Amino acid sequence: MTHDIAELDLPALRTAMETAAKTSAEGFLKKHYDGQDWGACGFAWVTIYPKHKGNTKEGREERKVYRALGAELDHTGKNFQIWNPAKIGCQNIDAKEEGATTAAKILQMAGIDAHSHSRLD
Repeated sequence: MTHDIAELDLPALRTAMETAAKTSAEGFLKKHYDGQDWGACGFAWVTIYPKHKGNTKEGREERKVYRALGAELDHTGKNFQIWNPAKIGCQNIDAKEEGATTAAKILQMAGIDAHSHSRLD
């Protein structure tokens, strides 16, 4: 399901994304690690790929949407990232990946080109 990005209820989308990501990550920890912060350490994030160039009217509006979702420009200056979208206070990469994957799926359902990524620490 895709939507016009200008018609999105951004506070509701951000809340849904963060809540689902946190629930997913915490559930993963409980199921696989008895709720403990064991396993490999790492980072996970969601990268959002804008459809329009930043110097166009559409691009400027699109970037406002991404910032309202809590995203910041990445090192390339082209894409946006949301680090640890589950806001889970652990180091377990598996749980963080679970949260990032869930967050990306929520954004994809809203018509945003978002993908989860991770790396070991």
